Amino acid sequence: MLKFFYAPHTCALASHVALIDAGANYEAVRIDFRKDEQRKPEYLSVNPKGRVPSLETERGVLTETPAILAFIAQSFPAAKLAPLEDAFAFAKVQAFNNYLCSTVHVAHAHRMRGYRWADDPAAIEAMQRKVPASVTECFDLIDREMIEGPFVMGKNYTICDPYLFTLSQWLDGDGVDIARFPKVHDHRHRMAERPQVKKALAEEGVAAPAPA
Repeated sequence: MLKFFYAPHTCALASHVALIDAGANYEAVRIDFRKDEQRKPEYLSVNPKGRVPSLETERGVLTETPAILAFIAQSFPAAKLAPLEDAFAFAKVQAFNNYLCSTVHVAHAHRMRGYRWADDPAAIEAMQRKVPASVTECFDLIDREMIEGPFVMGKNYTICDPYLFTLSQWLDGDGVDIARFPKVHDHRHRMAERPQVKKALAEEGVAAPAPA
């Protein structure tokens, strides 16, 4: 059985949804950030980075959302969560998910995690002020160039979709109106109605998003 480590309201939701999409047999383990459980020896022995998600498999532990999502898609091919038979199409899936990880998530993180990049309070405040503009720039590009519709890669649902849904839920807190991105807006609404998403949110003890 897979062992999945998550914290509510984090990017771990994407992998959580994908595990349910895949029909995987897994145990979900909550890491309470309010108690700093991610920094305690018990969890650091699983993931020395002290972050979520982590996925414990029979071959070892995987970290980083794009890697975990790809592993799920490849481990459960019958679920058809990625175009595994087409190297170029699968690379496009990977490119999208890596953009979310390396650029979009980082832009968002400047709002609450500025201490990762600076010690000067003025510099951290400057990063926080920049978040609405930088996040808007990311989602403008996604809406304009990356979503084929109705799902990210077109008519077929893939591991890109729970990841985009997860990050799009953070827009309100970042001071960005999702309504300015019609494709992202439609996608978030479509995803929120999926039973797999509702199940993952319920398992994490998170209320389903209100209609935007």
